[in-house]
Amino acid sequence: MIALVESYRAGLWARQHWLPNIIAGVIVGVVALPLAMAFAIASGAKPEQGIYTSIVAGIAVSVFGGSRLQIAGPTGAFIVILADIVARYGIDGLQIATLMAGVILLLLGVSRTGAIIKFIPAPVIVGFTAGIGIIIWVGQWSYFFGLPEVPGGHFHHKLWAQLQMLPRLDLPTTLLGLLSLALIIGTPRVHALRRVPGPLVALVLVTLLQSIFGFSSVATIGSTYGEIPRGLPPLQLPEVTLSRLVELIGPAFAIAMLGAIESLLSAVVADRMADTRHNSSQELIGQGIANIAAPLFGGFAATGAIARTATNVRNGGTSPLAGIVHALTLVLIIVALAPLASNIPLTTLAAVLFVVAWNMSDVPHLLRMVRRAPPADIFILVVTLLLTVFADLVVAVNIGVVLAMLHFLKRMTDSVRVHREAPAALEQPGTAEALQGVYVYRVEGPFFFGAADSIEQSLHATDADVRVLVIRLAQVPFIDATGLQALGDTIAWAQRRGIAVLLAEPQRNVLRKMLRMGLIERLGRSNVHGSLAAALRHAGRLATMATSDKRAS
Repeated sequence: MIALVESYRAGLWARQHWLPNIIAGVIVGVVALPLAMAFAIASGAKPEQGIYTSIVAGIAVSVFGGSRLQIAGPTGAFIVILADIVARYGIDGLQIATLMAGVILLLLGVSRTGAIIKFIPAPVIVGFTAGIGIIIWVGQWSYFFGLPEVPGGHFHHKLWAQLQMLPRLDLPTTLLGLLSLALIIGTPRVHALRRVPGPLVALVLVTLLQSIFGFSSVATIGSTYGEIPRGLPPLQLPEVTLSRLVELIGPAFAIAMLGAIESLLSAVVADRMADTRHNSSQELIGQGIANIAAPLFGGFAATGAIARTATNVRNGGTSPLAGIVHALTLVLIIVALAPLASNIPLTTLAAVLFVVAWNMSDVPHLLRMVRRAPPADIFILVVTLLLTVFADLVVAVNIGVVLAMLHFLKRMTDSVRVHREAPAALEQPGTAEALQGVYVYRVEGPFFFGAADSIEQSLHATDADVRVLVIRLAQVPFIDATGLQALGDTIAWAQRRGIAVLLAEPQRNVLRKMLRMGLIERLGRSNVHGSLAAALRHAGRLATMATSDKRAS
């Protein structure tokens, strides 16, 4: 309840703030109506289930979330995953997977590990959101053009089948779809209507046309799904079994990860627009509660909705009251106006999703990134996009993140430098003879597994006359297990050749790790020095002793 408490402390529950938040909530509720139904249908659920999801999740996230401005509900990003789950496991499987995802999100929030989701690279996010947009766009052709349903299969199979069927499009359906698209895009450009949601205008006018003329070939909500029931369904627990939980663990994690990414992105967008600051862990707790509650009332997976949250901010929403009013607005609509939804053409909802797909893909930003980003980032973006479209969203995100991590490690490895320094120039004048055979190497950067090999090669590339090797670690901020092993191997390599190894200026955390690994014990505590001067004095003594021993022999 962080958002509620913070908004109360900020004085946003005072009476003067009620009206702006109520107005914003009503507007967002009206905007959410066609989106909720469209997302539900595209996900393989019934249209009313999308409304139930918006109501339950909207209240839960507003009450328990970490952002005072977040609006939750079904979103376009989920369509690809949810449609696949429904096709494989049915709607009850989707609801069980949503419950499990809610528990996962709750655990992420409680354990405060959800913040790592923020570190998913931008090329991966842009790539999979653009890929989802393409899948949504192509997936709605059958509703928009009145084409027969295409059986399940890979994306390219569906695309080719629909291209072949395009000459058989239904003319009344297509014309109503084009009119809907024109109204959605054009309404905000009319000055007098700029504050009226375009999807609502399309929904009302095109539904009115269908009601008047009754085009028999046009598929509607009523002809496809039957009448939308009034009110919320009773509390019902899905039938959960151990075998069901095991087979749905993968889909549940997919829902949880994507939900966490989108909800935190939405919260960040709200923060930028309203100059606020959200609590990431509390937001995931709120999203977890929402996804546990929604299936119990006939809904399915929900997350923070970027477009609806932005609409909330633009229309004056400042506290969770707006999110609660948005949910109550949907309750009033479904109680009072549910029978009127029967004549809503599915082509209108497809037009709504066309615009959603375009906005999700963010084509201008995508093209700008392709033109200006480094080649490696472009490669990661393109690979993620193609895998999302032609393989699987989860596979795409996993591979995209792995590629981004490998690229980061390569850049980190390239940033590590090993410099050889002249010991005589580092000490007092006149000591060059005493330091004969002393080699000093300065390591700059993190001594981690990615850089261990290059550091090891540099240290091994010493001349045959080396007697003492001094390794400066002042500019090594940390060292990992592989780095410790590489350093240990270098020490062992040098000792086998009769070369003394001294460590100079190690930082406390690095020294502590070397002690724990037994490296200092193997090297000898007298060979570790806090300053370079002390290390060089010791090195000079060792070099002199080695020279004397050589002459004596």
